[in-house]
Amino acid sequence: MKTSPTYDVAVIGAGVFGAWIAYHVRRSGKTVALLDAYGAANSRASSGGESRVIRMGYGADEIYTRWSMRSLALWQEFFRTVDEPLFHRTGVLWMARQDDPYAVNSLRTLQHLGVPFETLSRADLEQRYPQIAFGSVTWGIFEPDSGVLMARRAVQRVVQATLTSGADYVPEAVAPLTGPTFRARLDSLTTRSGRSLRAVSFIFACGPWLPKLFPDLLQDRIHPTRQEVFFFGVDPGDRRFAPPLMPAWIDFGEEIYGIPDLEHRGVKIAPDRHGPPFDPDRGERVVTAEGLSAARTFLAQRFPGLKEAPLLETRVCQYENTSNGDFLIDRHPAFDNVWLVGGGSGHGFKHGPALGEYVAARVMEGGPVEPRFTLATKGTVQQRAVF
Repeated sequence: MKTSPTYDVAVIGAGVFGAWIAYHVRRSGKTVALLDAYGAANSRASSGGESRVIRMGYGADEIYTRWSMRSLALWQEFFRTVDEPLFHRTGVLWMARQDDPYAVNSLRTLQHLGVPFETLSRADLEQRYPQIAFGSVTWGIFEPDSGVLMARRAVQRVVQATLTSGADYVPEAVAPLTGPTFRARLDSLTTRSGRSLRAVSFIFACGPWLPKLFPDLLQDRIHPTRQEVFFFGVDPGDRRFAPPLMPAWIDFGEEIYGIPDLEHRGVKIAPDRHGPPFDPDRGERVVTAEGLSAARTFLAQRFPGLKEAPLLETRVCQYENTSNGDFLIDRHPAFDNVWLVGGGSGHGFKHGPALGEYVAARVMEGGPVEPRFTLATKGTVQQRAVF
């Protein structure tokens, strides 16, 4: 059996959570091993998509607004170091209905925390965005400083910077871990190839693979679901569906969101409602005819100028949902030095920098964990409350 030196921290999973955790830990001077079976932001990963929205509005959930604010600053700071435009300041438009409690609470939170925004009436929306047919939407919120992260490339750059600073990358899959019946410490873990990896602390930040690695503990608490994404082409020279004329947008009333035509890849449309259960290793990543038909129907209704738009690209990724959408950040109940980090629940990507900073501090410095992130709050019944 191959053995390795003892690292200060081993991070399992090189998606956005694991990448930023490893980045912050390494910047503190600790030795780090970063493991991923398929590679950073690979095609199976929840972080492996083309683009992700970063927005500040979270209803009354001030903790997530604060983390989004912190994360945007850290993303922008990091992108300056790599000199690559991986954040597009498209702005983010919320489409709301009369007395929409989530939107109303978002307004209060944005105002309380000093986040720039505009409140737009139906007339304002129609004047500013004539290419959009707003249907039942009666008003909106526009966040001018928010926008879109180029997800796959951004994660790969974070990982690259972490490795350049001295971390080790281990392209290995980890065997499932079963906890003892008593409180203990984990000295090492074993990969499927038989390699033994030793560390003082282990952080499992492997998204939809968490319930596979901890089946007894997380099988009913983390639920990977199948999510379909569509990219539609625009006519040559038609800039109505690209920034600055088109922002990223969210319509939680219809459970759908979209991203404008960025880098000439097409207009992205993605349902936000949870899909069926999905296996991140073995699941076929081909969209369904039903999903495509629903996307086209919505596209024709909301963006009439794209009614006949050709389908350029599709993607099947996954959410990894907790019972209510809150993140999971907690110690394993059987191991003092094992941390479980996941449950991005479809909204987690943007928070990678702040989450990584937070987890690194808990692991290296100690301190209590935010109660709503603890394992004890993760039920087995899906009652989504965070969007």
